[in-house]
Amino acid sequence: MRFVIPADHPSLPGHFPGRPLVPGVVLLDRVVEALEALHGPLPPLRLPQVKFVQPLLPGQEARIELEGAAPRWRFRVLRSETLLASGEIAVADARTPEASRP
Repeated sequence: MRFVIPADHPSLPGHFPGRPLVPGVVLLDRVVEALEALHGPLPPLRLPQVKFVQPLLPGQEARIELEGAAPRWRFRVLRSETLLASGEIAVADARTPEASRP
């Protein structure tokens, strides 16, 4: 999925004055949209791991790459070939190895 966050997006004022950056939560919202475009509405999700590496500026095109299958996926957000963010997203009630540890 490709997307562009326009310069007039409501999350940008104050983030940051004089040099607006697309907030990480907006990128993650696009990741959820990409998952739902493939799988339909999803139950509550959790983010066991997320790493933001580079910023996205308003007006720049980015894309989302997804791997895996329900209940857990890996994602990457890229601008051209530059990694912006990566991580895991999972169904909130899915049992994981971490959840089964004492």
